[in-house]
Amino acid sequence: MEYRQVDSYPERQGQTVSALIRKVYGWMSIALLITGATAALVANNHTVINYLMTNSWAFWGLFIVQLGMVIFLSARVEKMSVTTASTVFILYSFITGVTFSMLFMVYTAESIASTFFITASVFAIMSIFGFVTKKDLTSLGSLSFMALIGIIIASVVNIFLHSTMLYWIITYVGVLVFVGLIAYDTQKLKTLALVQGEEMKSKLAILGALTLYLDFINLFLMLLRIFGRRNN
Repeated sequence: MEYRQVDSYPERQGQTVSALIRKVYGWMSIALLITGATAALVANNHTVINYLMTNSWAFWGLFIVQLGMVIFLSARVEKMSVTTASTVFILYSFITGVTFSMLFMVYTAESIASTFFITASVFAIMSIFGFVTKKDLTSLGSLSFMALIGIIIASVVNIFLHSTMLYWIITYVGVLVFVGLIAYDTQKLKTLALVQGEEMKSKLAILGALTLYLDFINLFLMLLRIFGRRNN
């Protein structure tokens, strides 16, 4: 995808960036609301939750669908219509909510809520930092991405090892990784905002929202390991 600068005037560029960021946060907020509401509703539906708990194929099937939707949206957003891209994103946030309903079976609702607010606070601080800093965060993004690959590999390995020490190493490194990615991805959006065409900006807003949404929920899951209190 080739990006072209819309305007050389800093004031107009600033307005363009601000407009895209508002759209990104708007879409992200909608997605988080859908995910949270869906998770809470499904957790209170004993029929659905029992089916997910007793049918591992259903749970892993939803996980594979989620992964496929992220890959599809990231790779094809340029050729999609805005309606299609937004529909895929909303559907993804809904399916994520279904899988997240299982968290209520493991952790108390109070600890889930408190961890959400902790995550939201950390996200806001790092996103603001990424937006206002003059420092180029490209190296931070590259380092965080490489560390993320390491976390994924280590997590797969630990499925077989069942190492408590490795579990906590992955958790704390994961927190640092997603904190770094939040700042980097926010800064990256400032560059991507300077493209021509309202339709492309709308697509970038959805893709940007998906990126930050993934940063948010993954940071939430890592922090939940630390602050979450398990049900008796």
